[in-house]
Parts: sequence; structure tokens; C-alpha cells
Amino acid sequence: MIYRKNVYDFLCLPLIACSLWFSSCNTIDLYEKVVAVPKHQWQSSYKPQFTFTIKDTTVPYQLYLVVRHNNKYRYNNIWVNLYAKGPVDSVQKFSLELPLAGKEGWLGSGMDDVFDHRIAFTLAPEKFSFSKPGDYTFSLEQIMRDDPLTDVMNVGIRIEKKMQ
Repeated sequence: MIYRKNVYDFLCLPLIACSLWFSSCNTIDLYEKVVAVPKHQWQSSYKPQFTFTIKDTTVPYQLYLVVRHNNKYRYNNIWVNLYAKGPVDSVQKFSLELPLAGKEGWLGSGMDDVFDHRIAFTLAPEKFSFSKPGDYTFSLEQIMRDDPLTDVMNVGIRIEKKMQ
């Protein structure tokens, strides 16, 4: 009988510890979607759309542009128009210049000749905010000199609650 109790305690302690550890973790509400750029040539006419639902309007959100390119990409930045539409708002346009490289090289993480960037940006709260719960739609348009913009493999949007 003592042997069984010790085995039971031995098996339960790790289970209880794991349950406490998982229940103590904070979840980060987020939306992330990345789409492939056809033939790695981003035409200005190709404007991928991203629709997501905001339920909690009481917290601030951090927005990110997600870009994947290869080492042949010719520029140290990328200019995009971000079109944003809220549940009852008209479409608003934001022109953004986002850095991809610095003096030391690419800013994103790389593997072989492919580089991933998750670039944080802020929209002016007086122009756009997640003030109402509901569906929001963002779309991206590249506005670089080159059309098509070559060597861009994927683009996307990431939105997450800011940790306070």
C-alpha cells in the first residue's frame, strides 16, 4: 500500500506542476497572415487583403508588416500603402517607409539567402484606431519605383495586443 501511494505521488506532482505552469502563461491575442507574392514579383496591382476581428477595444495593439525577400532584393527599405477599414469606417490610406537594412546588413532574421522581417509600425491614433469591435480589413500595395518589385517572396500583417 505504501508503494502505490508513493508511485501515485510521484506521477501526480509533475502533472500538477505542468498544470500550474500552463495556467500561469499569458496568452497573446494575435492575428498573423502572410501570403505568397506570385513569381516573387510584387506588382503594384497585387494588393493582398487581410481581414481580422477585434473584440477588445480597451487595449492598445501593435501592428507589424511581415516581409520575406531573398538576398537579391535591391533596396534597404520598402515603401507601401496600407489601406485600413474598420467596421463602420471608410477606407483610410497610410504611406509607410519601412527599413529592411542598416549599415551592418539586413535587419531581419535570415537563413541562407532568405530574410524575414517583422517591422513594427504605428498608425496615428487620431486617424485610425481599433475603437469599435468588429471586422477590420487591411490591404497592402507596394509603391516602390520598380513595378514589379522583384525578389519579394511573401508579405503579410501581424497584429497583437501590446503587453502592458
